[in-house]
Amino acid sequence: MTQRTAEFGIRMALGAQRANVIELVIRGNLMLAGAGMAIGFAIALGCSRFLSGMLFGVSAADPLTFVGAAATLTAVATAASYIPARRTTRIDPMTALRNE
Repeated sequence: MTQRTAEFGIRMALGAQRANVIELVIRGNLMLAGAGMAIGFAIALGCSRFLSGMLFGVSAADPLTFVGAAATLTAVATAASYIPARRTTRIDPMTALRNE
């Protein structure tokens, strides 16, 4: 977020609302997290057959486990995006532009 402070300062100086900037940051980070989760899901599904002997009380491709893990990772990615984005939007646009 520190590297993009000037970009967000320009956007806000040109009239972007704080909610729009926060949405932009969260959407970009969730797209990246979604791509990582899709790759991780494919790898986990492929490896679950080999690890099925170590899983007790859970089937190798338990949908509840995969959905729970995806929901947890999505919540963490959203929080990790929202907090720095909110902090960045509180900076005065002129201050962000002066630092450049």
